[in-house]
Amino acid sequence: YKGDVTPYLDAIADSSLLFTNLYAVGTRTIYGLEAVTLGAPPKPGQSVVKRPNNENMFSVGQLFKERGYDLKYIYGGYGYFDNMNHYFSNNGYQIVDRSDLKEDEITFKNAWGVCDQDLFNRTLKECDKSFAEGKPFLNHLMTTSNHRPFTYPDGVIDIPSHTTRVGGVKYCDFAIGEFMQKASEKPWFKNTVFVIVADHCAGSAGQAELPFMEYQIPFMIYNPGLVRPQQIGKLCSQIDVAPTLLGVMNWSYQTKFFGKDIVKMIPEEERAFISNYQKLGYVKNDRLSILSPQQKITHYKIDFKSGEMKVEAADPEIEKEAIIYYQSANYVYKNKLNKWD
Repeated sequence: YKGDVTPYLDAIADSSLLFTNLYAVGTRTIYGLEAVTLGAPPKPGQSVVKRPNNENMFSVGQLFKERGYDLKYIYGGYGYFDNMNHYFSNNGYQIVDRSDLKEDEITFKNAWGVCDQDLFNRTLKECDKSFAEGKPFLNHLMTTSNHRPFTYPDGVIDIPSHTTRVGGVKYCDFAIGEFMQKASEKPWFKNTVFVIVADHCAGSAGQAELPFMEYQIPFMIYNPGLVRPQQIGKLCSQIDVAPTLLGVMNWSYQTKFFGKDIVKMIPEEERAFISNYQKLGYVKNDRLSILSPQQKITHYKIDFKSGEMKVEAADPEIEKEAIIYYQSANYVYKNKLNKWD
């Protein structure tokens, strides 16, 4: 973005493993949480986070827990919202949400929860606690400032609170920068990998078709001493976040992820998944195939620069891939084949 809205993220982007062509799977937070934890394409209808039988699933968290990591989901609001507490607590995570914060830890709050600075300050305490106990840790944080009414502490940034989404974004960026500065002074910093990824974009909800450009989101992996800076423009998906992190860490593991390590991804494997509540999109090469109710399939030729979409005849191979991916993901979930063994 050309404006001065995310100065901190812009500053560390050149020092990060930065993925410039990654797409969110859906239009709501819980679809993003599902994608980055389970590494699987979305299903039509409700996210797995809110569905029954979402306990003890094969997830990135379970892989870390198996290796003795402290595993925590840290959220500034009340985690019963959207069934997040049930989902994470039944998949190995300890919950730390607003109800766990003491009054002296809360400097600002709104309907969504405490401000991002309070969230990050509590996260530092959780990291310190795990480190003091000699345990490695995986903390999954969820920020809340980029939601209406876009309120945050006064005087922190140069955009007044309660005005625009841009203010919410800039405040989140400020809070991340402050967190990183404090973290850099900790004894655990040099051995900690930081993953920054969005849950979804602001402009993708409520549209009849799937405007693929609106699903593009940032994803970076950062640690100046551990991760070699690089920009990767491969077409990829939110479901690839976990396998890519594990690849950066050079872990060997048996997997049930549909996602792939983006760094090692070959051109034929590049693709993205996008969806709304009813429609499932599959992006490959310059084509977008959309699966809709009543077995309707629409095909578009797309322009990644302009966002233009033109109805096009089907590419049989891409259509088949789209059906296989989505139907397989749904079959695996329905038949409980993605449980943690």
